[in-house]
Amino acid sequence: MDFSYTETQDMLRDTLARFLADTYDFETRKKMLLRPEGRDPGIWRALATELGILGAPFAEEHGGLGGGALENMIMMEELGKVIAIEPYLQTVVIGGGAMKRAPAAMADAVIPEIIAGNAVLAFAYAEPQGRYDLANIRTTAKADGAGYVLSGHKAVVYAAPWATHLLVTARTGGSVRERDGVELFLIDASLPGIVRRDYPTVDGFQASEIYFENVAIPGDAHVPGGIDLIELLADEATMAICGEACGVSRKLHEGTLDYIKQRKQFGQPIGKFQVLQHRMADMFVEMEQIASMALMGTLKLDLPAAERKAAVSLAKAKVARSINFVGQNAIQTHGGIGITVELAIGHYFKRGTMIENQFGSADFHLGRFEDLTLAA
Repeated sequence: MDFSYTETQDMLRDTLARFLADTYDFETRKKMLLRPEGRDPGIWRALATELGILGAPFAEEHGGLGGGALENMIMMEELGKVIAIEPYLQTVVIGGGAMKRAPAAMADAVIPEIIAGNAVLAFAYAEPQGRYDLANIRTTAKADGAGYVLSGHKAVVYAAPWATHLLVTARTGGSVRERDGVELFLIDASLPGIVRRDYPTVDGFQASEIYFENVAIPGDAHVPGGIDLIELLADEATMAICGEACGVSRKLHEGTLDYIKQRKQFGQPIGKFQVLQHRMADMFVEMEQIASMALMGTLKLDLPAAERKAAVSLAKAKVARSINFVGQNAIQTHGGIGITVELAIGHYFKRGTMIENQFGSADFHLGRFEDLTLAA
């Protein structure tokens, strides 16, 4: 099989890489984290207006570049190399993915706004008791006339402090953990009755606890597809962060390699010691396996549901264990200085640790793969 990228995909990667090299160095990122909003909104506008990169996975009829999941993986890898705090995953991958399957009127209204950088979406799906079960939902959307009344609590909603819209999973029927009755809604983030508690996450992003207190939402806020669509969006997001893991792991390896060339002990660089050379080789192997599994899983996103889920779980389980190995060895090699705020390696380690568990840990995905295999 030919795993080489197309000329357009290479151009997208190079364009984004050059932009980030000029605008998103580590010191600039640290300054962004100190801002009250936790980011520089000008970067997002530039990605939209100067680069047009937010349109990469959308159809040309909506003003996009005609790409898909593979373009998202490429973008996420480059964003991972600078541990960018931009809401690309939440807005373009998840929000855009939902809008591509939404009714035409909704898609036509929202997708151009995403591409233009005007709309920021946040995916409110997780609940305190939910773990990784997408159907473990207590938030309800009760029919009320032509619309719904939304009530419940969503936890760790990434990008919610910046969001113009929320993609909310809620139960219109059934009981907790039942697949039937779980639906998806796109709502205005400023509706009365939405209460947010914002906070920074350990990896430098911004998230919120969101409480819906009898929020009235219109009937056309419903995005058809139910739990099947929600699982598809989660699988696409999972493969996107596996792409991000490629970038994070490469920087962890690169930073550690530079360190052992400079750090001296017993009068010579510690990179001369065979045990550390073996460690760097093992890290390199795991880094390359992350890249291979991310590509494999992404290429299988269009398969029937059971095959797609199995491929995604297999990829995420391996990526989770590999990013853990690369990160742990990077920190062990650096010692205590590796987890200081001043050194970039600690920031990459934190993001890698979050990727390890985001949208399912290795144990969760191995369990899901086993269940799917036995069912087949």
